[in-house]
Amino acid sequence: MARVLVLGGSGFIGRHVVTYLHDNKAAAHVLVADKVPYAIASLSENQLAIFKNEDFLTFKQADLKNPASVDAVFEHAGGKWDYVINLAAVTKYSQAKEVYDANIVAVSTACAAAAQKFGVKRYIEVSTAQVYAAKNKLNAEDAPLKPWTGIGIASLEAENAVKAVSGLDYCIVRPAIVYGTSDILGMTPRLIVGSIYKETGEKMESLYSKDLRFNTVHVTDVAKALWFLCENGKSGEIYNLADKGDTDQGKVNKILEEIFGIKTGFLGTLKMAAASKMGTKFLVGLANDQHLKPFSDACKKYGILDTPLTPYLDEELIKETPTAVDGSKIEGLGFKYDVQGPTAANCKEVLDDFVKKGYFPKEMY
Repeated sequence: MARVLVLGGSGFIGRHVVTYLHDNKAAAHVLVADKVPYAIASLSENQLAIFKNEDFLTFKQADLKNPASVDAVFEHAGGKWDYVINLAAVTKYSQAKEVYDANIVAVSTACAAAAQKFGVKRYIEVSTAQVYAAKNKLNAEDAPLKPWTGIGIASLEAENAVKAVSGLDYCIVRPAIVYGTSDILGMTPRLIVGSIYKETGEKMESLYSKDLRFNTVHVTDVAKALWFLCENGKSGEIYNLADKGDTDQGKVNKILEEIFGIKTGFLGTLKMAAASKMGTKFLVGLANDQHLKPFSDACKKYGILDTPLTPYLDEELIKETPTAVDGSKIEGLGFKYDVQGPTAANCKEVLDDFVKKGYFPKEMY
């Protein structure tokens, strides 16, 4: 069996990759390298048990911005890694360019160079579908590129750095919006917003229209796909990941109605036109003023005093920018998505997980 190095393995997607490798007996040994110690990464009980299994997994704390640290990681625990999956990247939005250059571009550049230097069989670079031009038409891998977030801009630069490493066997992966247990930045803010309207009893009115695409892929399918591409991907190719649900804002709102028993809708044409004239910063303030304090008050009411969850909608994400992704190319290699899109059931799993960790009040859904 293979030896696998998971960079950024304590994070949202990384922990699911590690779980997939363990549960499917896919790897002889896994090395997780992350600057966040797994003991404070809010893993589930099952994930924590896997990370503590020293026969299966070794953990090394490392800041991968430093090339010397990268080499030390690749040589750690005997080295000789067959596959490297790079999930080490900053995920917060609206950061300075210098932050993204250091934590995305520099990390990918150093890790790809090390993968070639140490003779890795295949290197998987996990990018983002935010590199595509923001249009409400499904983007295949050859669609025009026009990144619309700071993360997207840096991820595209990182992709090019990986491509530039001579002799490297690699695949690049561009997921749509990833959701599932431990997600904080994908689908979860919308779930939090829905819970606020259950608490207040008011109707939830969303920006833009029900047809604005919000394409998704479940994190367990991402983990499955990354391993699949280690063994079956074609070197030098790019693969999107997106389920068949073709989720849009209307479908998301229907899920929120089912989970929280609320009424939803969209701002009327006149209201939306008036709000749009005020600019994006006004829209950010309008949305967040309606949600931040009510969520904080509800958490205090139900005894939740410390939580990483927030209904905050970042300025980069509040623009009328669809996520529209054609994830079918990987299916041509024989891959099958197990989860066909977000449902009330699999979104409740996310909330149940946060309740168990003490981050979300069970009374709010």
